[in-house]
Amino acid sequence: MYMVIDLFAGAGGLSLGFSQTQKYEVKVAFENSPYMQETYRKNHPNTEVRGDVCIADYDEIKRKYGEIDVVIGGPPCQGFSNANRQKNHAISQNNMLVKQYLRAILELKPKAFVMENVSMLKSEVHRFYMEKADVDIVKQYEIPVKVTQLSLLDEQYIFEGVLDILQDPQRIAMYIWKESDYYELNVIYKASKNIAKLKVALQKHKAKLEKTIKRHLEEQDTGHITSESKKAFSALSDFYAGRLSASEVKLKIEPAIMLQRMLNKALEIHNHDIIVDSYSLAKGVCANIQSFAVFDYLKGILEKIKDGYVIDSDVLCASDYGAPQKRMRFVVIGIKRSISTKIALPKGCFDKDEYRTVRDAIEDIEDVEPFFDLEEDKDGIIIAQKAGLGELAESLRNSDILKNHIVTKTTDTAMERFKALKQGENFHSLDESMKSNTYTDASRTQNTIYLRLNYDEPSGTVVNVRKSMWIHPTLDRAISVREAARLQTFPDSFVFCGSKDKQYQQVGNAVPPIMAKSIAEKLARVLHDNLPKGGIYGG
Repeated sequence: MYMVIDLFAGAGGLSLGFSQTQKYEVKVAFENSPYMQETYRKNHPNTEVRGDVCIADYDEIKRKYGEIDVVIGGPPCQGFSNANRQKNHAISQNNMLVKQYLRAILELKPKAFVMENVSMLKSEVHRFYMEKADVDIVKQYEIPVKVTQLSLLDEQYIFEGVLDILQDPQRIAMYIWKESDYYELNVIYKASKNIAKLKVALQKHKAKLEKTIKRHLEEQDTGHITSESKKAFSALSDFYAGRLSASEVKLKIEPAIMLQRMLNKALEIHNHDIIVDSYSLAKGVCANIQSFAVFDYLKGILEKIKDGYVIDSDVLCASDYGAPQKRMRFVVIGIKRSISTKIALPKGCFDKDEYRTVRDAIEDIEDVEPFFDLEEDKDGIIIAQKAGLGELAESLRNSDILKNHIVTKTTDTAMERFKALKQGENFHSLDESMKSNTYTDASRTQNTIYLRLNYDEPSGTVVNVRKSMWIHPTLDRAISVREAARLQTFPDSFVFCGSKDKQYQQVGNAVPPIMAKSIAEKLARVLHDNLPKGGIYGG
């Protein structure tokens, strides 16, 4: 048995795949979310579950459990907020968690590691901004660096003296709103694309906003930023007094929102000691910042440290490994160079014309009526054995009790849409008359929204299918938590805990165990073939 630690374990899909090989023992799993911890403990009773990986003491873990052979996990990495200017922050704290994964490898010195992440991790979007603390490491390990432009403010909002403010943390702090003030006004701003939603938001947040309005209108400063803030809050005051229409609100509050986003990003630059080469005003206000790709950082350090690692990486499609789902994930595998001079991720054994389908995964429970309430699902549903099952359904239907076969109640509007959609169709397939009063901008709705699954194809990437309103291929109802779990290849014996939404979320975030198992088996073969025989690693 190889001893394993799972970082950012979620519900435990990666751990499950490794455990299914019967060649690994997951000793410790780190997961910060309480409801995911509950699910993990229920399904992995012999693993110690801990919380914040940032305070992990790996020396203590080694004293308690001995040497750790393999580190696995999927650290979240959001990428540059430049890819989405709607964000208020320049830096996603999740990006820092990749460094925690690296710390685990550097301190535990495992024989091998497996890291999975979104398929974009290798892209230009996923980069670290250079902090002062990174300079020596980047130089030592020759990590490629380039200058990246961080957009702080669009051209139409530039004002005289903006660069002086951006380079002075004290002045930034003077002009920046309280977080709650920004939140309240940003809710209004985001709703302003749809007048009906804007009116609802204005009334819902009226009590809090009226207190905020009073405070901002009493500000004595006469600078540009304060002036725009006053205009924004005056507009809200005028709306509540009946002097301004809802449709005029957006234009009045937009400049203040954009200036606050700029200030928040600028303050982060100072607080994180991020190195700015220069600021420019060519096409809006931009900070020119040194940056490096997340993957280059990981690879550069792990390949070059003493007793470093041989690394392979690729974007894998879950369908190639037997999942009835076209889920793309970026996977990195590494093994100590002293153990093997080569390593490769396993190739999938399913060709495109052999892909498993939604039918293979869930048709056998089509006749099982789902529950709507958690209380009803307490004891699950007793299901009889069924003959003639396909290979996938046979492996997933490994319990006489079906738990998590639970769905959300469908509104009349949603049911009307359900009935109008054929297999493979989505929100955009609906008649225009059926698209109103749901999304702020219906034309920009993703193709995964209101998707009726096609029985005879793999599904797309399973996300939180409750929020996406995925529809059963033949029944006019939502996909249940259990059906989503089967698309991810979780067997029926694997039980999810928490509220309905938390259950859906856990399923959507998980690694398909069938793909994890294939990676684990390949790694076990390499370890077996290259480690001394006859000892603890010989079997």
